[in-house]
Amino acid sequence: MEEESNTGAVKVLLKTSMGEVTLQLYQDMPITAGNFQKLVEKGFYDGTIFHRIIDGFMIQG
Repeated sequence: MEEESNTGAVKVLLKTSMGEVTLQLYQDMPITAGNFQKLVEKGFYDGTIFHRIIDGFMIQG
């Protein structure tokens, strides 16, 4: 995880077998972003399988 100094936004690098995706956590949802950040740091999402993919829209795991 990395924090942008000019905005304070946190970025998370999601590494998958199909490539990498950078996620930005926004300050306007501090509880949700904070919970997600803690789970990432604990490795909660490691090995998660994506079970639903809608091309050009979203992925769910």
